[in-house]
Amino acid sequence: MWPFPKIIAHRGGGTLAPENTLAAMRCGFEHGFRAVEFDVMLAADQVPVLMHDPVFGRTVAAGGSVPESTSAQLVTMDAGAWFDPRYAGEPVPTFLQIIDYCNANDIWMNVEIKPAPGFETETGRAAAQLLRQHLPKGGRMPLFSSFSADALRAAKDVAPEIPRGFLSSAVPDDLTAIMQDLGAIALHTNYKHLTREQAQAVKAQGFGLFCYTVNEPELARELLSWGVDAFCTDRIDLIGPDFS
Repeated sequence: MWPFPKIIAHRGGGTLAPENTLAAMRCGFEHGFRAVEFDVMLAADQVPVLMHDPVFGRTVAAGGSVPESTSAQLVTMDAGAWFDPRYAGEPVPTFLQIIDYCNANDIWMNVEIKPAPGFETETGRAAAQLLRQHLPKGGRMPLFSSFSADALRAAKDVAPEIPRGFLSSAVPDDLTAIMQDLGAIALHTNYKHLTREQAQAVKAQGFGLFCYTVNEPELARELLSWGVDAFCTDRIDLIGPDFS
């Protein structure tokens, strides 16, 4: 079951813009994408923000970490200069800012709950509370995904109506039990560890199947031929939203 878009822009703009920023969302939009994936983490004041790494240094040139910083501090940090000088000063956005942008532009959201270690339940709860308050009116229901079962359980408790996908680098042996526990509708997995037989087995159980991160058109076509429902890509310049 996968009632969502098939091709999703990874972290907003893939390799064409600084990940998990408003600039990335604009980039994906300009390339025709109306479906994006991005990472949500919890700041020290319990405000969800967009960030992949809990510790600063890769996309934010600073010391410290997300769970030790308030959202007010985070939104003043430069999350664009690492990518290209043209993006210097691009701030860390709050989750609410991205929700508002996506809702205003009819962009479907795959929200990956990316908790800093030790903050799994709190992050799932806060992300679900906020998204539930700002669901698109009349649009497609967004989707939560996470490697953290605890985060997904918390999201399920707060907003059971928002669908969930379980992230796992490989198809787990106890997939059915996990999916039933989380009430998840889809498995999100690394295509590098997936076989055609596994893909067909997942689909035979009635689950949606999403792969990350697919950047070559030939590979994308092969995965789709296996029955993979959807994938995210960094190469939004090579694989467009209408790719088949």
